[in-house]
Amino acid sequence: MKLGELAWPDVEALSRDVVVLIPTGSLEQHGPHLPLLTDSILAGAVAEAVEERMPEKVLLTPTLWLGASGHHLRFPGTLSAGFDSYVGSLLDVAESLIPHGFRKFYVLNGHGGNSEPNGIALRTLKSRHPNLTFGHSGYFSFLAETAKGILSGPLKEIRHACEAEASLMLHVSPSLVKKEKLRDDGLEPEPQLEGIVHHFDEVTEEGSFGYATLATPEKGKALFEAAVEAVSEEVGAVADGYTLVGLPPK
Repeated sequence: MKLGELAWPDVEALSRDVVVLIPTGSLEQHGPHLPLLTDSILAGAVAEAVEERMPEKVLLTPTLWLGASGHHLRFPGTLSAGFDSYVGSLLDVAESLIPHGFRKFYVLNGHGGNSEPNGIALRTLKSRHPNLTFGHSGYFSFLAETAKGILSGPLKEIRHACEAEASLMLHVSPSLVKKEKLRDDGLEPEPQLEGIVHHFDEVTEEGSFGYATLATPEKGKALFEAAVEAVSEEVGAVADGYTLVGLPPK
């Protein structure tokens, strides 16, 4: 079910075993070739496909499109929530539904900058409501093996407006991709470093990171279908219930 399309008596009548699925994205620059709303479009598309597979198990909220995108603000058009306001908006969504008996919540993220704030929000909710179920992941976190198998460039993962993300957009919303402006971009430190925080204008020339010139709709279709399959399994398990078991014998 899609929350925004229901009337309140419809919501009242729902089973409280449904998983409230909350997509989170952004409105931020994605290089010269992808639209500002890319992360929200992709997270929303995966979440909608999951809801279509199991409408009786999912209560899908509208996508939270204002993400934590301060590291992209040097590029015109980017809109960003501060960390406190972003976390607060996610808390407010859950806290609006919890008094009505909803017990299972899953945040499906499409923007890397939301990952840490999403974790903070859900750990805050778990501390407030220890008997409820909260989970979160990026749709992209399920795609490591698929990406290794189908991406042809040196980067075998989703970065930013890259081969993978441009391919996904060519599959989901091809009319929004400026194909004539696809470009390869990205700057890496020499020597290699781990854990350094950069703004995006420091590590890119025109806002993307990866080999977008290698993007194809076929790669996007494969990535999208893999994401929908994996997220459906995850959300379905939350809806049906799971148990915690001991480690296997040594």
